[in-house]
Amino acid sequence: MATALSEEELDNEDYYSLLNVRREASSEELKAAYRRLCMLYHPDKHRDPELKSQAEQLFNLVHQAYEVLSDPQTRAIYDIYGKRGLEMEGWEVVERRRTPAEIREEFERLQREREERRLQQRTNPKGTISVGVDATDLFDRYDEEYEDVSGSGFPQIEINKMHISQSIEAPLTATDTAILSGSLSTQNGNGGGSVNFALRRVTSAKGWGELEFGAGDLQGPLFGLKLFRNLTPRCFVTTNCALQFSSRGIRPGLTTVLARNLDKNTVGYLQWRWGIQSAMNTSIVRDTKTSHFTVALQLGIPHSFALISYQHKFQDDDQTRVKGSLKAGFFGTVVEYGAERKISRHSVLGAAVSIGVPQGVSLKVKLNRASQTYFFPIHLTDQLLPSAVFYATVGPLVVYFAMHRLIIKPYLRAQREKELEKQRESAATNVLQKKQEAESAVRLMQESVRRIIEAEESRMGLIIVNAWYGKFVNDKSRKSEKVKVIDVTVPLQCLVKDSKLILTEASKAGLPGFYDPCVGEDKNLKVLYQFRGVLHQVMVLDSEALRIPKQSHRIDTDG
Repeated sequence: MATALSEEELDNEDYYSLLNVRREASSEELKAAYRRLCMLYHPDKHRDPELKSQAEQLFNLVHQAYEVLSDPQTRAIYDIYGKRGLEMEGWEVVERRRTPAEIREEFERLQREREERRLQQRTNPKGTISVGVDATDLFDRYDEEYEDVSGSGFPQIEINKMHISQSIEAPLTATDTAILSGSLSTQNGNGGGSVNFALRRVTSAKGWGELEFGAGDLQGPLFGLKLFRNLTPRCFVTTNCALQFSSRGIRPGLTTVLARNLDKNTVGYLQWRWGIQSAMNTSIVRDTKTSHFTVALQLGIPHSFALISYQHKFQDDDQTRVKGSLKAGFFGTVVEYGAERKISRHSVLGAAVSIGVPQGVSLKVKLNRASQTYFFPIHLTDQLLPSAVFYATVGPLVVYFAMHRLIIKPYLRAQREKELEKQRESAATNVLQKKQEAESAVRLMQESVRRIIEAEESRMGLIIVNAWYGKFVNDKSRKSEKVKVIDVTVPLQCLVKDSKLILTEASKAGLPGFYDPCVGEDKNLKVLYQFRGVLHQVMVLDSEALRIPKQSHRIDTDG
C-alpha cells in the first residue's frame, strides 16, 4: 500500500539519517559521524572546481545537521517539531536552559499567538441532522383490519420525526467568543424551532463564563448563565443556571457537575439537577487506549436508572470499535450493542441495535462527517421478535461490507492515487535537488570507496557487490507496476567500517548518496555483499535497521 507523505515530511531534512546515527545517539556518536563525513566532503580534499563546489554544499549540509543535533535545545525542538519548528518566529526569546517539556510549552504558546492573528477568519460549525424512521409495519402488521385497502400488501415505512440543529462560533477577541445556534424539530406533523445566542469569555487559565439568550415558538424567552472552574489540577466544577419563560410562568433550572480525575485514565462525576426533571447522577468513566468503560447511577423524577457500558477499541487503521451497554430503570430495561468504523479520513460510520422492554427493537445508524452528525433511529417493532433482532444485526453488516467493497474501497483507492500524484508533483523540484546532491555525493565518495575496498579485500572483509534502493515488484499479480530503484552500491560501501555496516531505524532516503526514487510508495533496500569470500544477500524495509554481515544472510550455494 502506498504511504502518504505529509508536506512537512517532504520539506524537512532528516538530520539523523544524514549522519546515519540513532535518534538516541550520544554526543560522542554524533561527533564521530560528523568527523567521518567531514573527512569525506571537506572542500580542500578536492582540486577539481566542480567537485570542490559540490563538496562545499554537502559539507555545509552536514555541518548544519551537526549544529542542530549537538545543541540540546535545538535538538529538542527538532525532535518534537522538525525543521519547521526551528524556523518558527519567536524562538530567539526562549531561554537556553529550558527542558524539552518547557520548549514544547513555549512552542505551543507561540502557535497560539500566531493563531490569534487569524481569529476573525475562523469559525467552528457544528451540526446534527436526526431522521426518525417508523418501520414497525415490516414486523407488526395489522393485515386483518386492512385486507380491503388498496396497496396494503406493501409495508409502510414512514418518517415520523426529524430534528436539525446547527451552530457556529465567531471569535471576537483572544478571550471572547460569540456562539449562534438554532434548531428545528418535528414529530408526527407537529413541531417548532428555537434560536440561541451565547457569549463566552475566558476569565483566566482556570475558568470561563457564558451568557445565553434564546427564544422559540414552543417556549418563551430563555436566559442562562454557565460557569466553568478548575478547582485543582485534578478537579473542576460546571454550573448552569437557566430561566425559561412560558405561558405557565417562569420555570427556573439549575445543573451542577463536579468532576475529579481519579487516575490518569479515570474520571468520576457527580451531577445534581433541579427544576423540571430533578435528579442526582453519579458516574465513573474510564478511557484507555484500548477500551472505554462507563458505570452510572441516577435517582430522579421521573427517570431513575443504572447504566453500565463497555467499548473496545481495536488498534487498526480503521479505528474499529465495538460496544455494548445495559440500562435498567423505572422505564424498563434496554440492551444495546453495536460497532463503528472509520470509512475515510474525516468520516466515521456506526450502527447499534437497541433491544428493550417495553421499547421493542430499534436500529440506530450514525454517520459523523468532520463536525457534522447524521443520525437515523429506525424503530422496527414494539415487541421482542427474534426476526427483528436478527435482521437488525445482520442487515447492516451485509450492507456495509457490500458498500465497502463496491463503493468505499474503490473511492479511497482513487483518492490515495490522486493525493500521491499531487505529492509527486509538489515534490518534483525537491526530489530533483536531492537526486543532484546524491549524484554529487557519489562522485565525491569514489576515492574513499576505492581505499575502503582495498582495505577490505586485504582482510577478506565486507565488500558490497551490488545494492539497490526503491520499489521492487516481485508479486506476479503486480507485474504491470513499474520497478523504481536506484543503485546505491557506492554509498553503502562508503559506510563500511572495520568490515561492518550499520544502518539505523530511519528512512534510507536521507543517507549520503541516497534519494527517494518513488515518493509516497513503499521502498526496500536490497544488498548483495561478500564476506570472507562468501556471497550474502538481504532485503529490508525502508525504515528497518540493518546490520551486516550476518550468518543468516548467506546464500546457500548447495541449493
